[in-house]
Amino acid sequence: MYTRLVPQVVTCFRSGYSLKSLLNDLIAGLVTGIVALPLAIAFAIASGVKPEQGLYTAIVAGFLISLFSGSRVQIGGPTGAFIVIVYGIVQQYGMAGLTVATLMAGVMLVLMGICHLGSVIKYLPYPLIIGFTTGIAVIIAVTQIPSFLGITLENFPGELIGKLAAIGSHLNRIDPFSAGTGLLALLIMIFWPRITRRIPGSLVAILVTTLLVSLCKLPIETIGSRFGGVPDHLPAIVFPSISFELMRGLFAPALTIALLAAIESLLSAVVADGMTGQRHRSNMELVAQGIANIVSPLFGGIPATGAIARTATNVKNGGTTPLAGIIHAVTLMLILLFFGRYAALIPMPALAAILLVVAYNMSEWRFFAKLFSSPRSDVLVLLTVFLLTVFADLTVAIQTGVVLSAFLFMRRMETVTQAGIIRLDDEDEEIAEDPNALSHFCVPEDVEVFEIDGPFFFGAASKFQDEIRKLRMPKLLILRMRHVPAIDATGLRALEEMIDSMSRTGTLLLISGIHKQPAEAMKKAGLIEKIGHDRIHKNIAQAIDHAKNLLAGNSD
Repeated sequence: MYTRLVPQVVTCFRSGYSLKSLLNDLIAGLVTGIVALPLAIAFAIASGVKPEQGLYTAIVAGFLISLFSGSRVQIGGPTGAFIVIVYGIVQQYGMAGLTVATLMAGVMLVLMGICHLGSVIKYLPYPLIIGFTTGIAVIIAVTQIPSFLGITLENFPGELIGKLAAIGSHLNRIDPFSAGTGLLALLIMIFWPRITRRIPGSLVAILVTTLLVSLCKLPIETIGSRFGGVPDHLPAIVFPSISFELMRGLFAPALTIALLAAIESLLSAVVADGMTGQRHRSNMELVAQGIANIVSPLFGGIPATGAIARTATNVKNGGTTPLAGIIHAVTLMLILLFFGRYAALIPMPALAAILLVVAYNMSEWRFFAKLFSSPRSDVLVLLTVFLLTVFADLTVAIQTGVVLSAFLFMRRMETVTQAGIIRLDDEDEEIAEDPNALSHFCVPEDVEVFEIDGPFFFGAASKFQDEIRKLRMPKLLILRMRHVPAIDATGLRALEEMIDSMSRTGTLLLISGIHKQPAEAMKKAGLIEKIGHDRIHKNIAQAIDHAKNLLAGNSD
């Protein structure tokens, strides 16, 4: 249990650290720091705070998250997921309220980690996560339209319908210079990756549009014209005034920040595990996020968490240890100290274009649409969370989604008594009287048989993924599903990830004993087509015979 609360940086340096690793981390940290620069500024402005506060967050929280992280390659900082909740807190409670809420969230995250809740957070169902991330993406996109088009709105309504109505009534006031600048930035970010991915398109868009606006003296709103100059130093530590009344009012928003930070950071860590083949320590990761969110607001920062895109950038550029994340934070600090004053020249339409791209990537619209082929209960969770996020409140959406998912899960458990995943590689686990028991068949040496025993819902899906990761992939895997009465969207997603992983490793997959509901759900999700109709068998005997033919080089 203790090792789960040991930062990865300690493990990395105990196991030895080479010059090659240092060079890789240095390059990855520099590139990731440059990528994080425009995002940190854009997220801060969209959240209703000053641009430098995004940089403070990326520097302080980014440093602490890497230093204490349970993942070797996690990169932390402000993210789009917090924009809606942070904006709402600032509007209602001001910056002092945001500081207190972030501190409270940090304490909650530390307690979650100490209480070993890291493994519980990952059981949140996939439709819930997609529902609120897509909802947040819609809100971010709508709020950036005025800046993108150069429309000046004195009073921008808080609710989505009001925002759309206000934008629609002011379309005749579009500024062609602002719209052109925003469109140029957008096109650069879309097409630049075709030239190279080593230099981020967002940075190129910022540099090109800033030079264009400055040299041509275009009448476009910039960071400087809206916020004044950007400081070239870190602020002094300021401790907020905290009262019981304020804490009580901020408890729900703070809990939302903590849940968002926990979910996004652990999702990012899982993505990183898939890219590196490592395993993160979920409880230590929560403690790291908590420490960062306790310290960052004391420097004027906003909520922070693990950032999936920046973490992926770190891995793709060679980052292998937490030192890369620390270098990323140091890079941002040096940029702030020596070039911070030039940030005032950045045009607002370019930042709006960056956030539109962020919103598009956050929306997960393909997965959102795909979930409509899932069981109706998952669609209900998806739409409820999405609609509440967009039209009501993010806090209410998450709380309702969690409660609704729990009730639906309990309802499913009333009708199905068994759950779990069993790997059948031992005759003792078979029932001798069962004519379909594995012990009655001769399984070839290069074949492994896995059995899912019980409903393949989100809890079972996580266990299944853990077992699959432990497996040394054979030439052929038979997935036995005779005891799977039902499957949900998270189970389908786990199967799809396994199929993709096996495709990369060259392992052949056969399925036996599949029931009506899983078969229909897999067919709707396109998994039957992906596996191949000829590789779906009614029973284990047919699957083993097919396996022998495949290993013998006979495709029949």
